[in-house]
Amino acid sequence: MTLIVAAYNEEDIIGAKIENSLQLDYPGSKLDIVVFSDESSDCTDEIVQSYADEGVELIRIEGRVGKTVCQNEVVDTIKTDFIVFSDANSMYDRNAIKRLVERFDEGTGCVVGELRYEGGAVEGESVYWRYERIVKRLESDFHSLVGGNGAIYAVRRESYVPLPADAISDFAEPLAVVRDGETVKYEPDAIAREHTEEDLSGELSRRVRIISRSWNSLFDNLDLLNPIRQPKFAFQLLSHKVLRWLSPLFLTVALVSSGLLIWLADSVVYPVLFGGQLFFYMLAATGWFFEEFDINAPLILHVPHYFVVSNIGMVYGLAEFLRNGPVITWETTDRAE
Repeated sequence: MTLIVAAYNEEDIIGAKIENSLQLDYPGSKLDIVVFSDESSDCTDEIVQSYADEGVELIRIEGRVGKTVCQNEVVDTIKTDFIVFSDANSMYDRNAIKRLVERFDEGTGCVVGELRYEGGAVEGESVYWRYERIVKRLESDFHSLVGGNGAIYAVRRESYVPLPADAISDFAEPLAVVRDGETVKYEPDAIAREHTEEDLSGELSRRVRIISRSWNSLFDNLDLLNPIRQPKFAFQLLSHKVLRWLSPLFLTVALVSSGLLIWLADSVVYPVLFGGQLFFYMLAATGWFFEEFDINAPLILHVPHYFVVSNIGMVYGLAEFLRNGPVITWETTDRAE
């Protein structure tokens, strides 16, 4: 088993990540730890090298080529049967990797663990991920997940597919696994923990980058939306990803149409629907006001605010993809202590 940790300017957290990785429980204690550095310009490399005596390997990749290219290059050097991919700020529960491997069965090429957000200020993100966990459980039971999570997912070495530089690896790699006839499963007991963003501006920029790259990966895999080829997976990909990314359009249509129907139809339903939407957006606006003045907003305000910001990020992400294409490299965000 090899654990691959992605790093770019992670001097504040990489030591803690390595210490966490060295404490993981894996059968036979045979766990190789590899950290790739995408031309980090801080002390990340020096910190990783200080753990060389404990078996931690640093692979520095020059040229600032982006996470996906780094991942491809590092996987070429791996000989173990399974590979786990992780981010530098993702701290694993002690049995996380063991649980990932146990979830593999015949026909499974990739297993995705569970990401839990803790601390930070963006509580709405934690609420979102609790909902997302339910969806993943149902998807995995129905057929296959339609995406991974960069914090914690494992791939059989023989199932790994090299990806283009502009692909978002934790979405495109599971798609490639499915294209090759295998499935992607979910293991909720393989837990990684991260802090949420400190504010919604950081969450917005992150979502724009992810959505932009995800649209690009989707266009590279449009054949997977063919219901004749894989009807179950095509339905899952359409409903979970495509329709969700287009939700700002549906929300706008719902608001405008229910407003118009107040005047065009004699029914009490449409004023109630229109008023309910306005009330929700009023809560979101109040949540924005609280954040602007650095006031701790209650969930009834914060969650609508987070929902609206997430949908704005989807709009900006699609616009960014159409205008400039996807972002290949990534930046380290400020993280909660």
